[in-house]
Amino acid sequence: MTRNENSCPMKLRILAAILASFVHVGGAESADRVRIGVSNYNLSNLTVGVAQTRDFFKQEGIDAEIIRMNPNVATMALVSADVDYTTLIGSVIGANLKGAKLKMIACSQDRTPLAFVGKPELKSVKDLKGRTIAVGSYGSTPDIVARMVVKHFGLDPESDIKVLALGSDGARLAALKEGVVDVIIVAPPVDFEGQKMGFNIISRAGDIFRFPYNGLGTSTRKIDENPDEVKRVLRAMIKANGFIRKNKEGTVQVLVNWAKTKPEFAAAAYDSSVGVFSADGTIPEDGLRIVIENFRKSMNITRQVALNEVSDTNLLREAQRELGIKK
Repeated sequence: MTRNENSCPMKLRILAAILASFVHVGGAESADRVRIGVSNYNLSNLTVGVAQTRDFFKQEGIDAEIIRMNPNVATMALVSADVDYTTLIGSVIGANLKGAKLKMIACSQDRTPLAFVGKPELKSVKDLKGRTIAVGSYGSTPDIVARMVVKHFGLDPESDIKVLALGSDGARLAALKEGVVDVIIVAPPVDFEGQKMGFNIISRAGDIFRFPYNGLGTSTRKIDENPDEVKRVLRAMIKANGFIRKNKEGTVQVLVNWAKTKPEFAAAAYDSSVGVFSADGTIPEDGLRIVIENFRKSMNITRQVALNEVSDTNLLREAQRELGIKK
């Protein structure tokens, strides 16, 4: 065998390596950069956390940046296109009803994991009359849920309770500990942290209502101009929920590493909340009507609001069909 013949396989291997590097770099460059606004890195936003850390976004050609934002800021950023999506669907619906061109496009949690955690002497929701309840921000989903639950138990949410907006779950727990408020409404694992500190879990809203608690919202411009990207983001989120529902160990690890949850609280949070994660992203219509009605009352809207005014599920249905979930 000549020297030239010996060098041929080596040249082929070098060429193959060069081509492979171009393919890899091209794949990275072709990934669509998107920014997703969330209220916190916690169980409520676990779907996007799993989609990012378990590479479901990457599989769909999405390079996602998950940004923690105040709900009002996230909504304004979505309107101005400084973010592409948000999981704060309550804020999206509220902004829509004020005229913003935003729509809810999927539901990641079709029941809320939120719990009322209060002073030890408070045993039921009826005991909350005259008490102060802490939520994250006014008009946010926890605020809406708090008012819905107290009303369900016969209290007037406008006159029988006082609501304070105190920011993050951790800030609310600190306020409860310091006696600034009587009750907080929080998601796991903060409810278990509170219980360990001697406070009482008074009620779990998910045992009372079924309605879209978390999901995905975007602008109508994004839906119209980049439907392929939207579908890929939705497919990644549906895959992430499938992972959450079937893989406790892997999901708990995401809660520990991404949400910075203590392992003992992460496991408890998973066990109490795994059932709230939607199998396919479908928005429950009856639940969405509940949310709309609460907004109509709080915003003094007298006209009827159709579901498709605040939501658009066309691309979700296409994503479901592409994943073989629905025909």
